[in-house]
Amino acid sequence: MKRLDIQFPSGGLQCSAWLYVPEAQAGAAKAPVIVMAHGLGAVRTMRLDAFAERFCQAGYACLVFDYRHFGDSEGQPRQILDVNKQLQDWHAALACARSRPEVDGSQTILWGSSFSGGHVIAVGAADGKVSAVVSQCPFTDGLASTLALGPVSGAKVSALALADVLGSWVGKAPVMVPLCGKPGSAALMSSHDAEPGYLALKPPGKAVPNEVAARFGLQITTYYPGRRAASLTCPAFFVVCDKDTVAPSGRTLTHVSKAPKGTVKRYAQGHFDIYVGAAFEQVVADEIAFLQRTVPAVRA
Repeated sequence: MKRLDIQFPSGGLQCSAWLYVPEAQAGAAKAPVIVMAHGLGAVRTMRLDAFAERFCQAGYACLVFDYRHFGDSEGQPRQILDVNKQLQDWHAALACARSRPEVDGSQTILWGSSFSGGHVIAVGAADGKVSAVVSQCPFTDGLASTLALGPVSGAKVSALALADVLGSWVGKAPVMVPLCGKPGSAALMSSHDAEPGYLALKPPGKAVPNEVAARFGLQITTYYPGRRAASLTCPAFFVVCDKDTVAPSGRTLTHVSKAPKGTVKRYAQGHFDIYVGAAFEQVVADEIAFLQRTVPAVRA
């Protein structure tokens, strides 16, 4: 395989991406392309390369991008997490994938995890032309995830969010809130497994900020991408973690069960377990099997 460093425009800024292209066999058709991005405040260097390499080995091209204001993409101030902007970035990434001469842009697949697992449901339903969707441990329900945060952490995050919004009205620098922290702390994810699970995804020797602008704490309560599952017209594979402390599986199962061509597979794992170790191996193998059934690729 080869990996290209590319950029594409979104909202007047440039998003940075990797384009993985499998080595083509003589006379073989171009590969379907999987568009990929990470979850809440995370960037592509946090284990998305591991997934993309496996998909590429199975014959799929992958476009793996960072959202505006995060990672290697443009956008100031940094660490601004806005749902609408991220959805725009997904549509821009999809347009880029369809335009690349190295891949078969007529066969596009959306892959998302955690917060982006919800995004791919919403984007797939809105686009209506993608070939398949893979959504793992997806954020589907703003209320369920807010309640999972707990009353103490929830109150602390809300206070920071309000201060950030008020400050933004008078031009102050963003008030930041940690993405993950210990139970009861002012963090967007504060379950017992959130801090060790999230930090374990960070690449060795590379700093990745553990914070976003706190204003997002108010926006999250109004986002329900799971409701769009009923409008997905393509095959969809949903990875649901029964021990998920961040995106509770109960509400997720309710939402994704309504996808007309959905396949649900449950795992006795926590939200962060499926990125590493034996759980990663099982999940990525199941996702490849789904892709090979629904959008077959010639193995390089």
